[in-house]
Amino acid sequence: MKNNLLKKGWGILLNTIIGICMVVALLFLLQLFCYTSFKIPTDSMTPTLLVGDRILVNKMTLGARLFDVVAALKGEQVRIRRMPALGHLERNDVIVFNFPYGKSRWDSVRMDVTQYYVKRCVALPGDTLEIKDGSYQVRGYAGPLGNPHSEQIISSLTEDDAKRSGISTRTYPFSERLGWDIWNFGPLPVPKAGQVVRMDSVTYLLYRPLIAWEQRRKLCLADGAVLLGDSVIAQYRFLKNYYFVSGDQALNSQDSRYWGLLPEEYIVGKVVRVWYSEDKWSGEARWNRWMKRVE
Repeated sequence: MKNNLLKKGWGILLNTIIGICMVVALLFLLQLFCYTSFKIPTDSMTPTLLVGDRILVNKMTLGARLFDVVAALKGEQVRIRRMPALGHLERNDVIVFNFPYGKSRWDSVRMDVTQYYVKRCVALPGDTLEIKDGSYQVRGYAGPLGNPHSEQIISSLTEDDAKRSGISTRTYPFSERLGWDIWNFGPLPVPKAGQVVRMDSVTYLLYRPLIAWEQRRKLCLADGAVLLGDSVIAQYRFLKNYYFVSGDQALNSQDSRYWGLLPEEYIVGKVVRVWYSEDKWSGEARWNRWMKRVE
């Protein structure tokens, strides 16, 4: 009798351990391929996302990414593959992505696997984006873009106010020739895979980091000619898709206005909900934001 009870007890314990392992494995697979969670540390997406929000990110929209994490942590360039996509991004979607440039320099594309940003997708591959008087515009698209309240603040901001507040008004690609700033920017064609652009001194300024990253070769300008490695190129066909992203709190957002365009393969996924939120200072839960849909 005692042996039977012992065997029965061991059987229950073994089944429990197996069950727990299966649940852990299932949760791991769900986080790897379907959904993951991030905590919002800054106010760059206020009022859509608040400091202390915990967000749910859908990886299946573009397909979960597969790459060598160890190599990425070492700072090496890695090849990123994706699972089949179950959807597509749209203008105004809020997304999470790895910061696409180095911490100390923004003149070369490099994924920082330890640094995640959350911003709003303002322009899609193939769009032509402009900022006029602080307002985002995409040619051929009449719908709303970005955060209207934030745009009103930018449009009413003066150069003197910006200087007093320490706000940088110059923008990518930081060229005196173009003279772009936070009030008036572009037009900037956002490349899509297969798109061909004519290469000149202006497109060199706009796309130099992207082309150098795609080709793993240096792009330079010499006597008005654009050189890729040792070859003069008159046009270039892009291999990747890119996006223009912006923070809803435009006065306090490090986004595409400053560092340029976002490669699609650096995107983790689309933010769908705030699943939990707590006040940064008091630690109290904001239950009114529980499972709040992100739009």
